[in-house]
Amino acid sequence: MRAVKILAVLAASGAMASAVFAYSGEDFVVCKLDPAGDNFLAMRTCGSSKCRMIERLGPDTFLSSLEPYSEKGWRQVMIKYGLQDESYRGTVGWVYDKYICRIEY
Repeated sequence: MRAVKILAVLAASGAMASAVFAYSGEDFVVCKLDPAGDNFLAMRTCGSSKCRMIERLGPDTFLSSLEPYSEKGWRQVMIKYGLQDESYRGTVGWVYDKYICRIEY
């Protein structure tokens, strides 16, 4: 019986721990582009310039991050169609995080 109680406590603590580490995303906007250059940020299928480009993101495109940290300068994001967009239907891909700015509320 004691083993059952211990397992129940461990299961409950594991469920609570996963809730503590839930990540709800942060909002970003495409920024710091060179208007005299290409003036777009490439969204790619993975976090590398060698991966296929799937979208060209213009200045001020809204994005939501899918992971709390970038990986080697790349961040996985989803395109948002405005700051109030909560549809979670935007294109998902990777962008170089030097060209995105976090939106502070």
